[in-house]
Amino acid sequence: MNDSPLSIPTWYRDPHAEQAMAEGHAPIWRHLLSLVPEHELSGVKVLDFGCNQGGFLRLLHQIRPFREGLGVDIARQSVEHANRLKGNLPIGYQTDTRLTGYENHFDIAFSHEVIYLIEDIAQHAADMLRVLKPGGVYYAVTGCHTDNPLWPQWRERVAEQTHTVVQDRALDDYARIFSAAGFQVSARRLGFSGFVPYEPDGWMPNIAAAIDYYWHTKTVFRLVKPPVPVS
Repeated sequence: MNDSPLSIPTWYRDPHAEQAMAEGHAPIWRHLLSLVPEHELSGVKVLDFGCNQGGFLRLLHQIRPFREGLGVDIARQSVEHANRLKGNLPIGYQTDTRLTGYENHFDIAFSHEVIYLIEDIAQHAADMLRVLKPGGVYYAVTGCHTDNPLWPQWRERVAEQTHTVVQDRALDDYARIFSAAGFQVSARRLGFSGFVPYEPDGWMPNIAAAIDYYWHTKTVFRLVKPPVPVS
């Protein structure tokens, strides 16, 4: 496994925050999967871009078993931990986020709160188009965008607490860039309908803002690689 030249040790400067992040995301992951119409994955190859410690693919295999999974992330220690936790699941994890050698390989891909940290988002869009099979789908989820009224405060905290470089983009920027790469682009609000915990940790100013964020602000892009035309 070759490390990405852009790799970092962990996402958060405090390594203990990595596990807490995965635990907090699990209800959102479950809700996201309830929105995804691809229910039968037994013969499918899945990519998780920005896998952190690998929790999403482990959860997905539990809910909808798939043939093969790959998680990629620039956080070296997180990838090492993911590989230790995978057990006998048909999943691998690596830090090569350019996905060398995976042309037309994956049927479906996911990313959750990752695209806002990618500096060259046009290159990322081109890479994802390249590694998906014709007709393949990429679900990219983010609430970290300039249309989010909380973004000015959040971007400062992300910069202070993580090893990453924050990017400022609007939802329309993502739609335009992925469309220019060749994807068929559509989107929807996450519309999380579960109970939102009260966590006075500074990310949310109050419980009303938290409910509004998970229902209205957090957005799911559905990005489809066009199928090969039938002659």
